[in-house]
Amino acid sequence: MRVKIATIVSVSILLLSAPLTWAQDAQSVVDTHCKACHLAGLGGAPKLDDRAAWAPRLASGIDAMLTTVTSGKGAMPMKGTCTSCTEDQLRAAIELLTQDVR
Repeated sequence: MRVKIATIVSVSILLLSAPLTWAQDAQSVVDTHCKACHLAGLGGAPKLDDRAAWAPRLASGIDAMLTTVTSGKGAMPMKGTCTSCTEDQLRAAIELLTQDVR
């Protein structure tokens, strides 16, 4: 009985901590692979606080932005230099990156 309870508690803790891990992972992706260009607007990247520049991108939707990030655009390489990122990680990074301009 104790083994079952310990297993249930362990799985519950793992599941409850997943959103925190995901948020940190998205932040890490943004900090490591997105911020440098988007802070300075390098290579035509929309600046983080430029609502006008983000408006047409946001209007196209997260899926369209994910497609652009995945394939690259202009000076931005495929996956924005995060070649090991999954689509879910990139989607989370896009959502985090654009949360202040929505």
